[in-house]
Amino acid sequence: MADPAEEPRAVASTRAVDIGVSLALLAFASLMAFDNWRSGAGWASDGPKSGYFPFYLSLLLGAASLYGLVKSVLDRQAAAATFVNRDQLRRVLQVLVPTFLFCLLTQWLGLYVASFLLVVGFMRYVGEIAWWKSLLTSFLFAAAMFVTFDVAFDVIMPKGPLEALLGF
Repeated sequence: MADPAEEPRAVASTRAVDIGVSLALLAFASLMAFDNWRSGAGWASDGPKSGYFPFYLSLLLGAASLYGLVKSVLDRQAAAATFVNRDQLRRVLQVLVPTFLFCLLTQWLGLYVASFLLVVGFMRYVGEIAWWKSLLTSFLFAAAMFVTFDVAFDVIMPKGPLEALLGF
């Protein structure tokens, strides 16, 4: 068995994450209940108003969130359990941050250039693959996507300045 001193330091306990998620869901349920009550959560002569079903679904979500919150607060064992340690969080962020940047860059650079950059980044920095292989694979992938969606199927995809320069 590994020495406890060698184990990576915890970033968050299971209990803290459970409480945080329960509170976030409770806040969302409260907002949805308020908004659907405001727009009409009752019954009209011709049937339910527009907020009727969403209002009751938000009440159900709120009740489930309260149950989860109480259960998490009372669970003493989860306080000591590690939800995520530093190494695990680093690996998650290695995927989350580039994917978030991809979504942002798609707005300005278009889908194909942003995809090219995403694939190059993952292959080079996460996969530690040689530059020439990363660039070639990314170019072929982006080109195949372009030919498939824009040329073959004529699907409207987000385009950026490069596509405009090439006349698409």
